[in-house]
Amino acid sequence: MIKVENLVHRYDGDDVPVLRGINLEIKEGEYVAIIGPIGCGKTTLIKHLNALLAPTEGNVWVDGMNTRDTSIVGEIRRRVGMVFQNPDNQIIGMTVEEDVAFGPGNLRLPPREIRQRVTEALQAVGMGSYAQRHPHTLSGGEKRLVTLADILAMNPSYIALDEPTSSLDRATREVVLSILRRLNGQGIAMIHVTHNMDEITSADRIMVMGDGRIVLSGTPEEVFSGV
Repeated sequence: MIKVENLVHRYDGDDVPVLRGINLEIKEGEYVAIIGPIGCGKTTLIKHLNALLAPTEGNVWVDGMNTRDTSIVGEIRRRVGMVFQNPDNQIIGMTVEEDVAFGPGNLRLPPREIRQRVTEALQAVGMGSYAQRHPHTLSGGEKRLVTLADILAMNPSYIALDEPTSSLDRATREVVLSILRRLNGQGIAMIHVTHNMDEITSADRIMVMGDGRIVLSGTPEEVFSGV
């Protein structure tokens, strides 16, 4: 489980906190959507879930590991993968295959296991035939799928996604969403930041953020009815 306790975050030089006392729990296999206006702290929150940011106050626990402990940040990031809004900020390999192999390579896995993970991850997102393509030749949607494969190759328990369908056409958006639902059905928890209401109707839980706080949390039925 991911557990957030009284999380406050201030960026350096800012007096006003971006997050103001966040408390939440996310269980393995859960699909949680996070919505709210621009600037309410959604992206800052999910960056705490895989230790990209450290709390100013409070604690974030991932399967019992505190994200403040810098000695275990690597393991936390293996368990909680992060898909950024702009895939160009995440892709670093000269080929798709090389990019997906980067994470498992950093784990110093045997070459045979790395190849197997790369193959399985690309197949899981429908990009198996793109292994030798150069990332700069891919469409925005294809790049988004490569970044998802990057995370899958690390065998995560949770995936945090920052508006993973932004700037995609409707058909490509549906492809991405169907893959996320399938992976969730296989037991990977999804923490999905979005502005599109039609993307979250199948979530287990919706959290509505405002002014750095969670102002409403519940099932889609509860949230959309204003409960």
